[in-house]
Amino acid sequence: MTAPDSTADERNLPPARFAYDKHTWKEIAHLLVNLPVALLGFAYVFGVLLVSGVLTLTVVGLPLLTFSLLGARQLGKLERGRARVLLGVRVEEPTPLPLRKSGGLLQRLWMALKDPVGWRTLLYDFIRLPWGILTFVTTLTSLFVLWPVLPFIARGLANADRAMVRGLLSPSNELERRIAELESDRGVVVDTAAADLRRIERDLHDGAQARLVNLAMGLGLAKEKLLEDPDSAAAMVAEAHGEVKLALQELRDLARGIHPAVLTDRGLDAALSSVASRCTVPVKVTAELTERPAAAIEGIAYFTVSELLQNVSKHSGARSASVEVWRSGDRLLIQVRDDGRGGARLDGGTGMRGLAERLGAVDGLFVVDSPPGGPTTVTAELPWRDRTEPPGRG
Repeated sequence: MTAPDSTADERNLPPARFAYDKHTWKEIAHLLVNLPVALLGFAYVFGVLLVSGVLTLTVVGLPLLTFSLLGARQLGKLERGRARVLLGVRVEEPTPLPLRKSGGLLQRLWMALKDPVGWRTLLYDFIRLPWGILTFVTTLTSLFVLWPVLPFIARGLANADRAMVRGLLSPSNELERRIAELESDRGVVVDTAAADLRRIERDLHDGAQARLVNLAMGLGLAKEKLLEDPDSAAAMVAEAHGEVKLALQELRDLARGIHPAVLTDRGLDAALSSVASRCTVPVKVTAELTERPAAAIEGIAYFTVSELLQNVSKHSGARSASVEVWRSGDRLLIQVRDDGRGGARLDGGTGMRGLAERLGAVDGLFVVDSPPGGPTTVTAELPWRDRTEPPGRG
């Protein structure tokens, strides 16, 4: 009977390695560093609250607290970095405060004072001292006494640390997203209002104002010729009368473009029927509304349909179209269909993109379904807001 081949058995053994892997050692290092970091953080918070509280009676207190909150943001950044390196926790950095865009000094101070990121970081550093003592003592003791089960202890304590970092040092993603959307929507509203004012000014200058100037000149010439050449004066007056009619029509069209009287007096159903009657293709309008929405929402809905029907007239090549308006819960829905050539896109021009931006500025939605060859279906969704003032012009 031959002896076993010891060389072959050695080749089958697993390679020699540390009992703890690198992740466990990183967690242990994090737990041991918790105490000195917690001491520094607690000292910072205690000093900030004590000194700022004492100096609140003076003009120095609030500015000092403001700078302390900005400093807390930097402590939070360091803690997120430590958790990223030692615990593998990926926490997004919060959005910097837009202090340079906040106007005067008082507005900047107020923005920093109500910063939730700074206050949560102060809370994080305040509660870390007892936790840092616990984790340091437990990890150091287990390293010498309970080393066989230390990886499990370290994992449990590190998971609690991960939860604290995510809970107190993470930005509120929904809040951050909402703030960014509101800032963007505010810019869209301002740009849209400025564009509307420029359009009204251009229409007045190039249309009604020019006609009224010609009218004044014509009447002046007619006045001069009234005694010398009554026939020529009468012809000039007749021409001026025609100019008056055209100027009045342009002013009516301009007023309709600002806010149509039929919308104010009779509501969305009648106003959309009036718009549809001016479309170059037959349009069927169906408005299933038992009550009227807020005036602002009603106006946006009207101008959305008006713009879409203008696109149908100019670009679709359709033979028929339809407009449907109804309420679903707390939303006002609009759907415009046509049997034209299709191919409409949000990025195809400024018209569709402008409508999408306008609706987005009031928490609305704008969806275009227009395959090549048609048909085209545009769905717009607006938040329903109850009408607080009685309809009609006062």
